[in-house]
Amino acid sequence: MTFPFRPLALGALLFAAAAAHAQVTVKDAWVRATVPQQKATGAFMQLESPQDTRLVSASSPLTPTVEVHEMAMQDNVMRMRQVPAIDLPAGKAVELKPGGYHVMLMDLKQQVKVGETVPLSLVFEGKDGKRQTVQVQAPVRPLKNDAMPMTHGEHTH
Repeated sequence: MTFPFRPLALGALLFAAAAAHAQVTVKDAWVRATVPQQKATGAFMQLESPQDTRLVSASSPLTPTVEVHEMAMQDNVMRMRQVPAIDLPAGKAVELKPGGYHVMLMDLKQQVKVGETVPLSLVFEGKDGKRQTVQVQAPVRPLKNDAMPMTHGEHTH
């Protein structure tokens, strides 16, 4: 039995496969508000991908310096450091949150205020090396006393 070649069906299948590869879901994105003269803040969100992928970089028109960071206890001191990527295992939600992984917006030229929205471009890389950029509009939320401070402190690059 032979099957006739159907380019439309093949095209739809290839599009669906590409779309499935490209679907990184970003939920509950937000940026922490700053006080006047504060030069850095964090962006937080929940990321999920149907396939193994990695968050490899981020950018924003708000500042030329955006990095992927991790806060972790090291020798009984909470330290923040830049990381080359954050792994997103297939089907598992990864939370970027205060006190853990986050996107750091640095060298801010202006205050980030509650009610504003910060545009972010997140770059993901699959195991095949292909990259996908996801655009996010993250609302600015107020500072909270119970959250980890987002000071850049003694962190060096």
